[in-house]
Amino acid sequence: MHPLVLQFPNFNPVLISFGPFAIRWYALAYIVGILLGWLYARSLLRTNRLWGGKPPMKVEDFDDFILWVTLGIILGGRIGYVLFYNPAYYVTHPLEALEVWNGGMSFHGGFAGCVLAVVLFARRRGISILSLGDITCAVCPIGLLLGRIANFVNSELWGRPTDVPWAMVFPNGGPFPRHPSQLYEATLEGLALLAVLAVFIRMGALKRPGLVTGAFAILYGVARIACEMFREPDPQLGFLWGGLTMGMLLSVPLMLTGAGFLAAALKRPRLGKA
Repeated sequence: MHPLVLQFPNFNPVLISFGPFAIRWYALAYIVGILLGWLYARSLLRTNRLWGGKPPMKVEDFDDFILWVTLGIILGGRIGYVLFYNPAYYVTHPLEALEVWNGGMSFHGGFAGCVLAVVLFARRRGISILSLGDITCAVCPIGLLLGRIANFVNSELWGRPTDVPWAMVFPNGGPFPRHPSQLYEATLEGLALLAVLAVFIRMGALKRPGLVTGAFAILYGVARIACEMFREPDPQLGFLWGGLTMGMLLSVPLMLTGAGFLAAALKRPRLGKA
Protein backbone atom coordinates (compact mmCIF):
# COMPACT_ATOMS: atom_id res chain seq x y z
CA MET A 1 0.00 0.00 0.00
CA HIS A 2 1.16 3.55 -0.73
CA PRO A 3 2.74 4.95 2.48
CA LEU A 4 0.50 8.04 2.37
CA VAL A 5 -2.78 6.18 1.86
CA LEU A 6 -5.21 6.70 4.73
CA GLN A 7 -6.72 3.71 6.46
CA PHE A 8 -10.48 3.49 5.99
CA PRO A 9 -12.12 3.47 9.45
CA ASN A 10 -14.17 0.35 8.58
CA PHE A 11 -17.40 1.44 10.24
CA ASN A 12 -20.18 -0.98 10.98
CA PRO A 13 -23.10 0.15 8.78
CA VAL A 14 -25.49 -1.00 11.52
CA LEU A 15 -25.64 1.45 14.42
CA ILE A 16 -27.58 -0.82 16.75
CA SER A 17 -29.64 -3.99 16.37
CA PHE A 18 -32.46 -5.60 18.32
CA GLY A 19 -32.75 -9.21 17.24
CA PRO A 20 -33.88 -9.16 13.58
CA PHE A 21 -34.34 -5.39 13.65
CA ALA A 22 -31.46 -3.04 12.92
CA ILE A 23 -30.97 0.72 12.80
CA ARG A 24 -28.50 1.63 10.07
CA TRP A 25 -26.46 4.80 9.77
CA TYR A 26 -28.05 5.47 6.38
CA ALA A 27 -31.58 5.38 7.80
CA LEU A 28 -30.47 7.53 10.72
CA ALA A 29 -29.06 10.10 8.27
CA TYR A 30 -32.51 10.40 6.63
CA ILE A 31 -34.28 10.70 9.98
CA VAL A 32 -31.89 13.26 11.47
CA GLY A 33 -31.70 15.21 8.19
CA ILE A 34 -35.48 15.55 8.01
CA LEU A 35 -35.67 16.49 11.70
CA LEU A 36 -32.96 19.18 11.47
CA GLY A 37 -34.41 20.47 8.20
CA TRP A 38 -37.85 20.76 9.81
CA LEU A 39 -36.41 22.73 12.75
CA TYR A 40 -34.47 25.05 10.42
CA ALA A 41 -37.57 25.63 8.28
CA ARG A 42 -39.61 26.52 11.37
CA SER A 43 -36.95 29.04 12.33
CA LEU A 44 -37.07 30.67 8.88
CA LEU A 45 -40.86 30.86 8.96
CA ARG A 46 -40.79 32.55 12.36
CA THR A 47 -38.41 35.29 11.19
CA ASN A 48 -40.69 37.87 9.55
CA ARG A 49 -37.88 40.16 8.40
CA LEU A 50 -36.62 37.47 6.02
CA TRP A 51 -39.95 37.68 4.18
CA GLY A 52 -40.43 41.44 4.30
CA GLY A 53 -43.45 40.95 6.56
CA LYS A 54 -45.76 38.06 7.35
CA PRO A 55 -44.53 34.75 5.82
CA PRO A 56 -46.72 33.31 3.03
CA MET A 57 -47.52 30.23 5.12
CA LYS A 58 -47.88 29.20 8.75
CA VAL A 59 -45.38 27.13 10.70
CA GLU A 60 -48.15 24.57 11.10
CA ASP A 61 -48.39 24.28 7.32
CA PHE A 62 -44.78 23.13 7.10
CA ASP A 63 -45.31 20.78 10.05
CA ASP A 64 -48.02 19.02 8.05
CA PHE A 65 -45.88 19.11 4.91
CA ILE A 66 -43.11 16.99 6.48
CA LEU A 67 -44.94 13.72 5.86
CA TRP A 68 -45.59 14.67 2.23
CA VAL A 69 -41.98 15.62 1.50
CA THR A 70 -40.64 12.53 3.32
CA LEU A 71 -42.73 10.30 1.05
CA GLY A 72 -41.61 12.35 -1.95
CA ILE A 73 -37.93 11.89 -1.07
CA ILE A 74 -38.16 8.15 -0.46
CA LEU A 75 -40.49 7.20 -3.32
CA GLY A 76 -38.92 9.62 -5.81
CA GLY A 77 -35.40 8.64 -4.83
CA ARG A 78 -36.09 4.95 -5.23
CA ILE A 79 -38.06 5.26 -8.48
CA GLY A 80 -35.35 7.54 -9.86
CA TYR A 81 -32.64 4.98 -9.06
CA VAL A 82 -34.61 2.17 -10.68
CA LEU A 83 -35.30 4.17 -13.85
CA PHE A 84 -32.02 6.09 -14.24
CA TYR A 85 -29.37 3.75 -12.89
CA ASN A 86 -30.45 0.12 -13.16
CA PRO A 87 -33.64 -0.36 -15.21
CA ALA A 88 -32.50 -3.58 -16.90
CA TYR A 89 -31.90 -5.32 -13.56
CA TYR A 90 -35.24 -4.33 -12.05
CA VAL A 91 -37.17 -5.39 -15.15
CA THR A 92 -36.08 -8.95 -14.37
CA HIS A 93 -36.23 -8.48 -10.55
CA PRO A 94 -39.29 -6.22 -10.08
CA LEU A 95 -39.96 -7.08 -6.44
CA GLU A 96 -36.45 -5.95 -5.46
CA ALA A 97 -37.38 -2.44 -6.58
CA LEU A 98 -39.40 -2.28 -3.35
CA GLU A 99 -36.42 -3.17 -1.15
CA VAL A 100 -35.34 0.35 -0.26
CA TRP A 101 -33.40 -0.95 2.74
CA ASN A 102 -30.92 -2.65 0.40
CA GLY A 103 -29.74 0.71 -0.95
CA GLY A 104 -30.10 2.49 -4.24
CA MET A 105 -31.47 6.04 -4.13
CA SER A 106 -31.20 8.82 -6.71
CA PHE A 107 -30.93 12.47 -5.68
CA HIS A 108 -32.49 13.65 -8.93
CA GLY A 109 -35.42 11.26 -8.45
CA GLY A 110 -35.79 12.39 -4.84
CA PHE A 111 -35.77 16.01 -5.98
CA ALA A 112 -38.52 15.28 -8.50
CA GLY A 113 -40.49 13.62 -5.70
CA CYS A 114 -40.03 16.72 -3.55
CA VAL A 115 -41.24 18.95 -6.39
CA LEU A 116 -44.39 16.86 -6.76
CA ALA A 117 -44.98 16.95 -2.99
CA VAL A 118 -44.54 20.75 -2.94
CA VAL A 119 -46.98 21.32 -5.81
CA LEU A 120 -49.67 18.97 -4.48
CA PHE A 121 -49.46 20.17 -0.87
CA ALA A 122 -49.33 23.87 -1.76
CA ARG A 123 -52.40 23.55 -3.96
CA ARG A 124 -54.24 21.62 -1.28
CA ARG A 125 -53.49 24.28 1.34
CA GLY A 126 -53.77 27.29 -0.95
CA ILE A 127 -50.27 28.53 -0.21
CA SER A 128 -47.46 29.71 -2.48
CA ILE A 129 -45.87 26.86 -4.42
CA LEU A 130 -42.69 28.89 -4.98
CA SER A 131 -42.26 29.92 -1.35
CA LEU A 132 -42.83 26.37 -0.12
CA GLY A 133 -40.27 25.23 -2.69
CA ASP A 134 -37.81 27.86 -1.47
CA ILE A 135 -38.09 26.69 2.14
CA THR A 136 -37.69 23.06 1.09
CA CYS A 137 -34.58 23.82 -0.99
CA ALA A 138 -33.09 25.96 1.78
CA VAL A 139 -33.08 23.02 4.20
CA CYS A 140 -32.33 20.24 1.68
CA PRO A 141 -28.50 20.52 1.96
CA ILE A 142 -28.72 19.32 5.57
CA GLY A 143 -30.01 15.97 4.36
CA LEU A 144 -27.45 15.87 1.54
CA LEU A 145 -24.62 16.46 4.02
CA LEU A 146 -25.72 13.66 6.33
CA GLY A 147 -26.58 11.32 3.46
CA ARG A 148 -23.12 11.60 1.91
CA ILE A 149 -21.50 11.00 5.28
CA ALA A 150 -23.65 7.86 5.56
CA ASN A 151 -22.42 6.79 2.11
CA PHE A 152 -18.87 7.12 3.44
CA VAL A 153 -19.71 5.10 6.55
CA ASN A 154 -21.23 2.40 4.34
CA SER A 155 -18.13 2.35 2.08
CA GLU A 156 -20.24 2.99 -1.04
CA LEU A 157 -20.20 5.45 -3.93
CA TRP A 158 -16.44 5.79 -3.53
CA GLY A 159 -14.18 7.72 -5.88
CA ARG A 160 -11.87 6.92 -8.75
CA PRO A 161 -8.36 5.51 -8.22
CA THR A 162 -5.83 8.19 -7.28
CA ASP A 163 -2.46 8.78 -5.65
CA VAL A 164 -3.40 11.87 -3.63
CA PRO A 165 -2.13 11.75 -0.01
CA TRP A 166 -5.65 11.44 1.42
CA ALA A 167 -6.63 8.49 -0.80
CA MET A 168 -8.28 5.49 0.88
CA VAL A 169 -8.61 1.81 0.11
CA PHE A 170 -12.29 1.02 0.62
CA PRO A 171 -13.19 -2.51 1.81
CA ASN A 172 -15.38 -3.22 -1.21
CA GLY A 173 -13.61 -0.93 -3.68
CA GLY A 174 -10.80 -3.22 -4.76
CA PRO A 175 -7.07 -2.88 -3.95
CA PHE A 176 -6.64 0.63 -5.37
CA PRO A 177 -6.46 3.81 -3.27
CA ARG A 178 -9.44 5.98 -4.18
CA HIS A 179 -10.76 9.49 -3.72
CA PRO A 180 -13.10 9.69 -0.68
CA SER A 181 -15.59 11.36 -3.03
CA GLN A 182 -18.44 10.95 -0.56
CA LEU A 183 -16.70 13.51 1.65
CA TYR A 184 -16.20 15.86 -1.30
CA GLU A 185 -19.93 15.66 -1.96
CA ALA A 186 -20.79 16.14 1.71
CA THR A 187 -18.69 19.30 1.70
CA LEU A 188 -19.85 20.83 -1.59
CA GLU A 189 -23.43 19.56 -1.96
CA GLY A 190 -24.12 19.77 1.75
CA LEU A 191 -22.09 22.17 3.87
CA ALA A 192 -21.07 24.73 1.23
CA LEU A 193 -24.51 24.78 -0.44
CA LEU A 194 -26.23 25.20 2.94
CA ALA A 195 -23.96 28.14 3.81
CA VAL A 196 -24.37 29.90 0.45
CA LEU A 197 -28.16 29.59 0.51
CA ALA A 198 -28.20 30.87 4.10
CA VAL A 199 -26.29 33.95 2.98
CA PHE A 200 -28.73 34.47 0.10
CA ILE A 201 -31.63 34.20 2.53
CA ARG A 202 -30.07 36.75 4.88
CA MET A 203 -29.73 39.06 1.87
CA GLY A 204 -33.46 38.82 1.18
CA ALA A 205 -33.78 35.89 -1.25
CA LEU A 206 -37.04 34.65 0.33
CA LYS A 207 -38.67 37.96 -0.61
CA ARG A 208 -38.44 36.88 -4.26
CA PRO A 209 -40.36 33.56 -4.52
CA GLY A 210 -38.50 31.02 -6.62
CA LEU A 211 -35.06 32.56 -6.17
CA VAL A 212 -33.82 30.10 -3.56
CA THR A 213 -35.20 27.19 -5.60
CA GLY A 214 -33.40 28.42 -8.71
CA ALA A 215 -30.15 29.06 -6.87
CA PHE A 216 -30.29 25.62 -5.25
CA ALA A 217 -30.80 23.86 -8.60
CA ILE A 218 -27.91 25.70 -10.25
CA LEU A 219 -25.46 25.40 -7.36
CA TYR A 220 -26.28 21.76 -6.68
CA GLY A 221 -25.76 20.97 -10.36
CA VAL A 222 -22.36 22.67 -10.37
CA ALA A 223 -21.31 20.89 -7.16
CA ARG A 224 -22.53 17.50 -8.39
CA ILE A 225 -20.78 17.78 -11.76
CA ALA A 226 -17.54 18.81 -10.01
CA CYS A 227 -17.73 15.86 -7.61
CA GLU A 228 -18.61 13.41 -10.40
CA MET A 229 -15.14 14.09 -11.84
CA PHE A 230 -13.72 12.25 -8.82
CA ARG A 231 -16.47 9.69 -8.22
CA GLU A 232 -16.40 6.20 -9.74
CA PRO A 233 -19.38 5.77 -12.09
CA ASP A 234 -21.96 3.12 -11.26
CA PRO A 235 -20.55 -0.18 -12.61
CA GLN A 236 -23.72 -1.09 -14.51
CA LEU A 237 -23.56 2.22 -16.42
CA GLY A 238 -19.92 3.26 -16.52
CA PHE A 239 -19.03 6.35 -18.53
CA LEU A 240 -21.61 7.56 -21.04
CA TRP A 241 -21.34 10.05 -23.91
CA GLY A 242 -17.96 11.75 -24.07
CA GLY A 243 -16.89 10.41 -20.70
CA LEU A 244 -19.88 11.92 -18.91
CA THR A 245 -21.65 10.13 -16.06
CA MET A 246 -25.36 9.77 -15.38
CA GLY A 247 -25.06 12.18 -12.46
CA MET A 248 -23.60 14.82 -14.78
CA LEU A 249 -26.25 14.32 -17.45
CA LEU A 250 -29.13 14.54 -14.97
CA SER A 251 -27.67 17.73 -13.49
CA VAL A 252 -27.78 19.64 -16.79
CA PRO A 253 -31.60 19.92 -17.10
CA LEU A 254 -31.74 20.65 -13.37
CA MET A 255 -29.38 23.60 -13.82
CA LEU A 256 -31.26 24.90 -16.87
CA THR A 257 -34.53 24.74 -14.97
CA GLY A 258 -32.89 26.52 -12.05
CA ALA A 259 -31.71 29.31 -14.34
CA GLY A 260 -35.29 29.77 -15.53
CA PHE A 261 -36.57 29.98 -11.95
CA LEU A 262 -33.83 32.45 -11.04
CA ALA A 263 -34.53 34.73 -14.01
CA ALA A 264 -38.28 34.72 -13.35
CA ALA A 265 -37.79 35.41 -9.62
CA LEU A 266 -35.63 38.46 -10.30
CA LYS A 267 -38.37 39.94 -12.50
CA ARG A 268 -41.08 39.60 -9.83
CA PRO A 269 -41.76 42.37 -7.30
CA ARG A 270 -40.37 41.63 -3.84
CA LEU A 271 -42.69 40.43 -1.10
CA GLY A 272 -43.57 43.14 1.39
CA LYS A 273 -42.77 45.91 -1.10
CA ALA A 274 -45.28 48.70 -1.05
